[in-house]
This record gives sequence, C-alpha cells and structure tokens, in this order.
Amino acid sequence: MIASMYCIGGSVGVVWLGWYWRKLSGEIMSMIERFRANKQFCIKPSGKIKINRLNKVINNYFDNNDDYITKLEKQIKDLQIQIQLSQRQKRNADAIIYSIRDAVIVIDEFDKVSIANEEAGRLFGFNFKDPQYRLISELTDKHEFLNFLHQSRQSKAKHTRREMEFPIEGELKIFDSIVSCVYDKDKQVCGVVVVLHDITREKEISQMKNDFVSHVSHELKTPLASISAYSEMLVDGEADDEQTRKEFYSVIQNQAKRLNRLIEDILNTSRIESGLIKVEKKPVSLTILIKEQLQMIKSYAEEKNIEVAGQKPIVFDQVYVDRDMISQVIINLLSNAVKYTPSGGSVKIETEVDEIRNLVSVSVIDTGVGIPQEEIEYVFDKFYRVNANKAQAKGTGLGLNLVKQIVEKVHDGRVFVSSEPGTGSTFGFELPLATAELAETVR
Repeated sequence: MIASMYCIGGSVGVVWLGWYWRKLSGEIMSMIERFRANKQFCIKPSGKIKINRLNKVINNYFDNNDDYITKLEKQIKDLQIQIQLSQRQKRNADAIIYSIRDAVIVIDEFDKVSIANEEAGRLFGFNFKDPQYRLISELTDKHEFLNFLHQSRQSKAKHTRREMEFPIEGELKIFDSIVSCVYDKDKQVCGVVVVLHDITREKEISQMKNDFVSHVSHELKTPLASISAYSEMLVDGEADDEQTRKEFYSVIQNQAKRLNRLIEDILNTSRIESGLIKVEKKPVSLTILIKEQLQMIKSYAEEKNIEVAGQKPIVFDQVYVDRDMISQVIINLLSNAVKYTPSGGSVKIETEVDEIRNLVSVSVIDTGVGIPQEEIEYVFDKFYRVNANKAQAKGTGLGLNLVKQIVEKVHDGRVFVSSEPGTGSTFGFELPLATAELAETVR
C-alpha cells in the first residue's frame, strides 16, 4: 500500500511535466504548421528582385529542414503518448486509493493535501473529492494528529507508527496510524503518506480474549482445587466413616463434571467455528430430550431451592438434529436459568409447535434477576457476560454463544431472548420440524 503511495506521488509529477510539455509542443506544432502552410508563399512586390531571392532562400531552408521537423513531430507524438500513459496510471492509482477501506491522505512538502480517499474524508470531516491543495491544518483540528505529522516529517524516518483515538459519531475509535515520508532525488522529504487503520474491533477482541483467559483460568482452578483438596483428605485418612467418604467422592465427582463441561464448551465452540465438528442428524423427539435434561438439572435446582417444571408431551415435536448437540443446548439454557434465579424462584421449559411455519420452539422461562435492555443484544456474543449480573454467578461467557452456534450455524434455526430486570428472562430457540426428513427416511 505504501509503495502505491510513492507511485501516486511520482505520477502526479509526471502529469504536471507532461502538461507543460504538451502546452509547449502545441505552440511548436502551431508554428510549424504556419510555416509549412506558407513555405511556398511568394512575395512579389514589383521591381524588387532581392525580395524574390530572399523568398527563395527561405523556401530552400524549409526544404532542407523537413527531416528535422519530421523528427520533432515524432518526438511530440511520443511525448503525447507518454502523457496519456501517465494520466492512465494516475487514474488507476487514484482508483486504488479510493477503493481502500483505510483512511489514506497524501500530503506534499508544503503540508497541502494532494490526494485523500472517502474514508479519510469521513474520519476528518471534509469532502474527500475536493481537498486538493488545501493545508491539512485547514481540514482538521485534531492537534494530536497534526503534531504526529510534524514530528514524523521532522524526524525524516521512513515509517512512523502510533495508535491514535478519534471520536466518530459519538463513539471513540482507535486507529493504527502510519506516516511514511516521501523523498526526492536529493533524499529530502518532499511529502508524507498517511494510512489510518481502524483497530477498534481488534482491540475489543484482544481484551475479550484476555478476559476469557482470566475467566477460564479461574473456572479451571476452582474445580481442580476442590478435587485436589478432597483427594488429599481422602489420602490422609481424614474421612473416618463411609458417609464422609461418600460426601468427598460426591464433591470430587461433581467438580470433575463441572471441569469437563467447561472444557467441552471450549472445544465445541472451536470445532463449530472451524467447521471441523462431526454432525450426526436423525429424527429426535424434543419431549424426550427435555425430559432427560430436566432430570440432570433437578439436583442443581434443589440445592438452590428452585422449582423446575416441564409440560405435557406434544404429539408431534420431532426435529432432524444431532441429539447430543441439542441436548447441550437445552442443558445450557436450563442451567443458565437456574444459575441466575434466586432461591425460592422457578424455572419452566415449554414447547410449542407451529404447523403453518413448520417450526417448533422451546422456551426456558425463569424468575431470575433479568437483563438490562441495552445488554440483551450482546448476550449471545462469545465471552460476553452481563455486567450487572457478574456478581450473581461465575461463568466464562461461552455457554450462550455455544447455544447460538449449535442452533443457527449447525441446524439452521434461530435463538431468541426477552427479559426484564428484576422479573426474569425467557431464552429459547426455534428448529424446523422433521416432517420432510422423516418422509425421506420412510422411502
């Protein structure tokens, strides 16, 4: 990209030189044509033989210099071709500049803008089609940026890099700013090329990864610490009776399951995103899957004194899915609801069939803490955790993202959520009914 900037600066100079020579060549051609048109003219004032002789000498001079004039014409035509090629190169270079998604500005030795693209105009608030030959300080009042340009020019460094923040539409954006100096034949700085790349999203992802590593480390350490502690007590003989040993075994087993679920969430998310996960779809009744997952979650709910309820089976609620994956979706939604519901609350799971749309939906309704409206749209994002509820329960922000990946990416379904702080939340998903697939299996 920077090389393209150098080419652009060179092409601008070539075009200016070509313009000058084209103007000069036009004048030369005009003179040649006038002389040629009149080279056979005769001045015949009566009685003036000397003038006739002079006329003859002039005509002979032009006859003897035809070859020279022809060479001049050829040189002029060659120069015109070079000018056209330079203009075409400039148009191509401009097209490249304007197509770049990063903000690009080319500034000459007098701090005037030579070229700027649309993204630069949007960033600095000027019309990118008409910034030429205006001082950069007239186009922006961002002093940090102007100081950066000045320092880069003064240092004469080939490339200078700095992260800079710019407010855009009320939001603070971070840009990776690169200033490259352009040198003339005497190796003096004759301009600079500025490229600003928006790295706001990359910064956010990096921060989320850091947070994720921190959360995962904590989540892994907690069950491992429990397993290690209770194992040591068993080895040291601190469990004197069978009842105590059973309690220790139960703690170790539960923490091992918790650790396994966390690792599985991480691995499954990675596999789905990379497209390497193995999917085995077959017709399955959602009623059966829900019943199995309710049995798994009930002991956890009882510990928190939370009532968990299902509903009566639906006659036909079969879906064409990977059984293990949809079981994972259901258990994630149920455990999430129990996790964020205070003691004495309730969690209910419902199924509804829409025969007109050929869909079945599953909803998990809780009486938990709820989610602020401004955060609802982010709850299915990877690593995201609702700020207001972080103290309520621990987590990595992977469970709901895994639900979304399985339902939407693997099974062409849809996830949904609604919530009201202090009242509760409803999380759910829709899947196509297995009617068509079942018909195929019967054949």
